[in-house]
Amino acid sequence: MTDLATLTAAELGAAFAAGDASPSEATAAVLERAEAVHAAVNAFTLIDHEGAAEQARAATERWRRGAPLSPLDGVPATVKDILLQRGHPTRRGSAAVPAGDRWEEDAPSVARLREAGAVLVGKTTTPEFGWKGVTDSPLHGATGNPYAPERTSGGSSGGSAAAVALGAGPLSLGTDGGGSVRIPAAFCGIFALKPTYGRVPLYPASAFGTLAHVGPMTRDARDAALLLDVISGPDARDWSQLAPATSSFAGTLVGGADRVRGLRVAYSPRMREVAVRPEVADAVGRAVARLAELGAEVEEADPPLPSFDEMREAFHVLWFSGAARVTEFFDEEQVAALDPGLAEIRARGARYSALDYLAAVDVRMGMGRAMGGFHERYDLLVTPTLPITAFAKGVEVPEGSGQRRWTEWTPFTYPFNLTQQPAASLPVGRDAAGLPIGLQLVGPRHGDATVLRAAHALYAAGVAGVPEPPLPPSPPSASGA
Repeated sequence: MTDLATLTAAELGAAFAAGDASPSEATAAVLERAEAVHAAVNAFTLIDHEGAAEQARAATERWRRGAPLSPLDGVPATVKDILLQRGHPTRRGSAAVPAGDRWEEDAPSVARLREAGAVLVGKTTTPEFGWKGVTDSPLHGATGNPYAPERTSGGSSGGSAAAVALGAGPLSLGTDGGGSVRIPAAFCGIFALKPTYGRVPLYPASAFGTLAHVGPMTRDARDAALLLDVISGPDARDWSQLAPATSSFAGTLVGGADRVRGLRVAYSPRMREVAVRPEVADAVGRAVARLAELGAEVEEADPPLPSFDEMREAFHVLWFSGAARVTEFFDEEQVAALDPGLAEIRARGARYSALDYLAAVDVRMGMGRAMGGFHERYDLLVTPTLPITAFAKGVEVPEGSGQRRWTEWTPFTYPFNLTQQPAASLPVGRDAAGLPIGLQLVGPRHGDATVLRAAHALYAAGVAGVPEPPLPPSPPSASGA
């Protein structure tokens, strides 16, 4: 019998409709897998056996009556522990957030999932307040990589990426302020989309301002489109949300690999100055060549962006100011318990002036204007997601790199938070150590459907996707969530 924990959301929906499986059976398989995943790589802050089983029973009855709430009714899903989920603590990886508060609200994306009938299995790990591109925190420890548990899952949505890769639910909600769904997707061999800013409503508003996005993390582009259809539903609590989408994102994928014919694609292998590991460059180059074979009009071209020094400094002003804001009212004891790296950037962020902040906004606006002009010529930009593959867990930067902050090894991701463009990561190979390699697709603002269409074409053509990792053995000292 097929292991239901290995199926995509689309495959589970088809199995439920045909009567070949039930949400209760799928949820039981995923809950069992979630415990093993957590023991192996530390991906969860909680696993809700009782609540998930109850939700699954209700979904099973709806499918039995032929009245599912949506195509995702009964599909197991997880939620990054940055997003509010009614009935469970959202501690954001921080001991400063008390577990005993009253948790009575769902974030908009969680509310839409619940309304669609998805089964909420558990909450996944994050670095403290999602501040960095790897997943470890003083509260929950480090999350390992599905392909090599001693290495990082990436971050800040690392628990979600590991859970999806290892079969602990085919859907997860992540957040992305500088690459936080795309970085772990690249390291863990899954698909993730940072939609256009405002496409998915966000509440409470992030301390990191309009850098912060909510996005789907899934096994392929089709599942991401199904999930985006649900979570992009409106919510009055977000004053910056976009108008509702006028058509289904999943519906735009009809046609498979043929859907990229005629797309104008700019391929930037290094964005002028990035040193990319040869294995990464080769895998991404092969995928781009296949795009051309599928009928895309591919041209090597770099986006007209400022230097990385200028972009990184602007991002740091905005990001570090957000870190200062989210911890502004902490007392001395709470500050002393912070992740040391977070404590460093909050102190720096507190020293920026309003003029510093507005100067960073000016850089951002110039980048947005430049990319708007660029996309008048090109439908898509393709880059590596990251110039490297996963390194040791528990550190912010690769050992021996000479780097200080995570933004130095993520040059392809955070620029598109500054410009608020849709950007996706999909797996296009593995290095000699068996670690996944990610390709990034970037579209113009509001070009989410085009990004998904191109990603789906690469999956349909067999270019995207890597072999699923085996469930790693549990360490002797591991314990369940």
